[in-house]
Amino acid sequence: MANQMGDDIILSQVTSQFIKDDYAIALDNSGFEKGSLNKPSNIRPNRLFTADTNIVLRKLGTVKPDISERVVNKLFEIIKY
Repeated sequence: MANQMGDDIILSQVTSQFIKDDYAIALDNSGFEKGSLNKPSNIRPNRLFTADTNIVLRKLGTVKPDISERVVNKLFEIIKY
């Protein structure tokens, strides 16, 4: 994680709803190094938001590096256009 100024973090929406767009990245429990989700889900890198770290209640897990890389590549794709 990069050093940040202030207490905000950048987050991406994760939803268990079926998403049909070019940016959604499927995520199930095989995509985690640590932790898990109750249902197969989708990471939505086209749905970013910031939040103060003080409102984060807990960390559910850590995705594997290949999932993180796919998210970053999608972000670059979104920003590029």
